[in-house]
Amino acid sequence: DVSPVVAGLIGATVLVVSVSVTVFVWTCCHQQAEKKHKTPPYKFIHMLKGISIYPETLSNKKKINRIRRDKNGTAKEGGRGNLLVDAAESGLMGPDKALDGPPRIDQLPIKVDYGDELSPDQSLTPGGSKTSSPSSPGDDVMLGDLTFSVDYNFPKKALVVTIQEAHGLPVMDEHTQSSDPYIKMTILPDKRHRVKTRVLRKTLEPVFDETFTFYGIPYSQLQDLVLHFLVLSFDRFSRDDVIGEVVVPLAGVDPSTGKVQLTREILKRNIQKCISRGELQVSLSYQPVAQRMTVVVLKARHLPKMDITGLSADPYVKVNVYYGRKRIAKKKTHVKKCTLNPVFNESFIYDIPVDLLPDISIEFLVIDFDRTTKNEVVGRLILGAHSGSAAGAEHWREVCDSPRKAVAKWHSLSEY
Repeated sequence: DVSPVVAGLIGATVLVVSVSVTVFVWTCCHQQAEKKHKTPPYKFIHMLKGISIYPETLSNKKKINRIRRDKNGTAKEGGRGNLLVDAAESGLMGPDKALDGPPRIDQLPIKVDYGDELSPDQSLTPGGSKTSSPSSPGDDVMLGDLTFSVDYNFPKKALVVTIQEAHGLPVMDEHTQSSDPYIKMTILPDKRHRVKTRVLRKTLEPVFDETFTFYGIPYSQLQDLVLHFLVLSFDRFSRDDVIGEVVVPLAGVDPSTGKVQLTREILKRNIQKCISRGELQVSLSYQPVAQRMTVVVLKARHLPKMDITGLSADPYVKVNVYYGRKRIAKKKTHVKKCTLNPVFNESFIYDIPVDLLPDISIEFLVIDFDRTTKNEVVGRLILGAHSGSAAGAEHWREVCDSPRKAVAKWHSLSEY
């Protein structure tokens, strides 16, 4: 009873739907097969007790926190908070307001961030770093031993390093009489590969058992490489404590016949051996009438190579202003692409009463921006009350003694 035209339309519709469904199913199956056979474009694979963890997972803060909660308790990012005293971040105090007695930090119309760069109980030392705890290792203190192994995979041209365990670490936390150790590892001299283990809670005898595989390293180049292990103790409320370091030149290690087991003594960190962090040029001028400090980040030069391409890929500068021991303002410059000698020429203005100048410090952090991994601090400069060098102190003194004059100088960056 159906006309030939209607029957033809129904048949054509069924045919089109069938072909569409078939093509869709084939496409999905093809994409799934490609994903299974596709080699992940990573430079190393991290083995955590037999579980592969790719660098993308390691660099993701949320995923790191989840792993740490599962394995070791509370996440590192916990315990931070912001106290918003006032929404304004334009200055410390209006120029038309008189000072009645010493200013209180809770009265300053500034957003105060606790637990970011410094904790409320932490102060900047003249060296620009956290005050050493009573248990900080000294020259006569045994820092323990580190056990690890080195192997080489010839078919894949891969260097395999397993960080196994450490023994006899010093106490870094007086409250728990223990430490929360973890290890950062770098392959020198180019520092192309930077990895770290997980944090182990409250132990002086940590067993890491973590394997890092670095691909694309020819066996002929092993003799020119050096393994650098930095042993640290995690601190929830301030910067992590440095326990010591182990430096192992591969010139004396031959993994061609199989895995080489090594145990080395952990030594006190030698800052003098660190490579140059480059230089930063900044200009400061103070207007006593307007009670304003103008900070100009001009340019940087000779920054170290921070990534595999041989460039400090995308440097920018973060400017933090401290009143006493608390950060009260923060700004940052734009990112400069693919350069070791960036030119910024960016200025920032802060309202600072004259009476507060002796307690003000300005911190400059040169940071390498990275889209795929965590941004890394290249170097640091502090001017003001807690200036870490004679040149920095002289620069600040000249700015205070020469009002309305812009004073620009080059400064060597220190390690952060």
